[in-house]
Amino acid sequence: MDRIYNGMPATDLGTEGWSKPWSGGNGGSCVEALRLGDGRIALRQSTDPGGPALIYTRHEMESFINGAKAGAADFLLAGSGAACE
Repeated sequence: MDRIYNGMPATDLGTEGWSKPWSGGNGGSCVEALRLGDGRIALRQSTDPGGPALIYTRHEMESFINGAKAGAADFLLAGSGAACE
Protein backbone atom coordinates (compact mmCIF):
# COMPACT_ATOMS: atom_id res chain seq x y z
CA MET A 1 0.00 0.00 0.00
CA ASP A 2 1.39 3.35 -1.04
CA ARG A 3 -0.32 5.68 1.38
CA ILE A 4 -2.58 5.26 4.40
CA TYR A 5 -4.65 8.36 5.14
CA ASN A 6 -7.74 9.52 7.02
CA GLY A 7 -10.92 8.96 5.05
CA MET A 8 -9.49 6.36 2.68
CA PRO A 9 -11.82 3.49 1.73
CA ALA A 10 -11.55 0.94 4.53
CA THR A 11 -11.51 -1.87 1.95
CA ASP A 12 -8.14 -0.53 0.75
CA LEU A 13 -6.76 -1.71 4.10
CA GLY A 14 -7.87 -5.28 3.41
CA THR A 15 -10.57 -7.49 4.84
CA GLU A 16 -8.50 -9.49 7.34
CA GLY A 17 -7.77 -8.45 10.91
CA TRP A 18 -10.73 -6.15 11.58
CA SER A 19 -12.33 -6.77 15.00
CA LYS A 20 -15.37 -5.48 16.88
CA PRO A 21 -13.98 -4.85 20.35
CA TRP A 22 -17.05 -2.87 21.39
CA SER A 23 -19.85 -4.93 19.84
CA GLY A 24 -22.87 -5.67 21.93
CA GLY A 25 -26.55 -6.45 21.64
CA ASN A 26 -27.29 -3.75 19.08
CA GLY A 27 -27.51 -5.91 15.97
CA GLY A 28 -23.83 -5.65 15.08
CA SER A 29 -23.78 -1.94 14.27
CA CYS A 30 -20.53 -0.94 15.93
CA VAL A 31 -17.05 0.31 15.34
CA GLU A 32 -14.46 -2.10 13.95
CA ALA A 33 -10.75 -1.63 14.60
CA LEU A 34 -7.63 -2.71 12.76
CA ARG A 35 -4.08 -2.38 14.04
CA LEU A 36 -1.85 -1.27 11.18
CA GLY A 37 1.72 -2.44 10.64
CA ASP A 38 3.17 0.92 11.66
CA GLY A 39 1.31 0.95 15.01
CA ARG A 40 -1.53 3.23 13.97
CA ILE A 41 -5.16 2.13 14.40
CA ALA A 42 -7.87 2.26 11.75
CA LEU A 43 -11.55 2.50 12.69
CA ARG A 44 -14.57 1.91 10.45
CA GLN A 45 -18.33 1.54 10.83
CA SER A 46 -19.27 -2.16 10.76
CA THR A 47 -22.43 -1.53 8.73
CA ASP A 48 -20.36 0.23 6.04
CA PRO A 49 -17.11 -1.77 5.74
CA GLY A 50 -16.25 -0.11 2.45
CA GLY A 51 -16.77 3.38 3.83
CA PRO A 52 -14.09 5.70 5.13
CA ALA A 53 -11.48 4.59 7.62
CA LEU A 54 -10.38 6.95 10.35
CA ILE A 55 -6.68 6.57 11.14
CA TYR A 56 -5.31 7.32 14.62
CA THR A 57 -1.84 7.13 16.12
CA ARG A 58 -1.31 4.82 19.06
CA HIS A 59 -0.98 7.90 21.29
CA GLU A 60 -4.26 9.39 20.05
CA MET A 61 -6.11 6.12 20.65
CA GLU A 62 -4.51 5.66 24.06
CA SER A 63 -5.56 9.19 25.07
CA PHE A 64 -9.12 8.59 23.86
CA ILE A 65 -9.48 5.25 25.66
CA ASN A 66 -8.01 6.60 28.90
CA GLY A 67 -10.29 9.64 28.70
CA ALA A 68 -13.33 7.45 28.03
CA LYS A 69 -12.45 5.25 31.00
CA ALA A 70 -12.21 8.37 33.17
CA GLY A 71 -15.68 9.51 32.03
CA ALA A 72 -14.51 12.36 29.78
CA ALA A 73 -16.67 11.08 26.89
CA ASP A 74 -19.83 10.38 28.88
CA PHE A 75 -21.49 13.48 27.41
CA LEU A 76 -21.51 11.71 24.01
CA LEU A 77 -24.11 9.25 25.30
CA ALA A 78 -26.24 11.67 27.31
CA GLY A 79 -29.89 10.94 26.55
CA SER A 80 -29.06 8.05 24.21
CA GLY A 81 -30.27 4.52 24.77
CA ALA A 82 -28.09 2.91 22.10
CA ALA A 83 -24.47 2.10 22.82
CA CYS A 84 -21.98 -0.59 21.97
CA GLU A 85 -20.86 -2.67 24.90
